[in-house]
Amino acid sequence: MIRAVIFDLDGTLIHLPVNYEKLFEEFKKIMKTNTVRPVTDMVARLDEATKKKVFKVWDDAELEALPKMSIKEEGAKLYEKFSPKPKALVTMQGKAVAEKILQTTKFSFKIIITREHSLNRIEQLQKAAEMLGVKPQEILFIGDAENDSASARKFGCKFLKVG
Repeated sequence: MIRAVIFDLDGTLIHLPVNYEKLFEEFKKIMKTNTVRPVTDMVARLDEATKKKVFKVWDDAELEALPKMSIKEEGAKLYEKFSPKPKALVTMQGKAVAEKILQTTKFSFKIIITREHSLNRIEQLQKAAEMLGVKPQEILFIGDAENDSASARKFGCKFLKVG
């Protein structure tokens, strides 16, 4: 039985048109490397001072893209369908942009886990489950990426892919 639903944000509920090529060029300068992918793995390994610089540039890029954000119809319908259930949001977006997105949309969550909490999707799911007080098998995770699906499998929750 599904007791709680966890949603991914970008690609699932919204589309945030960040210029990632430009962003990754900035990351290369800050990290002093030519390899920045997979970005979450690379950033997770950084010292705190460098990570802070990366997060600032990342936040700025997301905030710059915010006026061009659009709602994903399929994700919005699933949000409505599961509105009676306790819901959490896990996202690789930053806290600043996630808060602004939620202020400008109808989406509301009991728990919000951003990249500042963890850059690892499985850790994000674990933290959300703990805070919701549910077991992995009682969760439906709704996302759009293969990493979301793989993380759900490893975590032991149900998964629904959108898009």
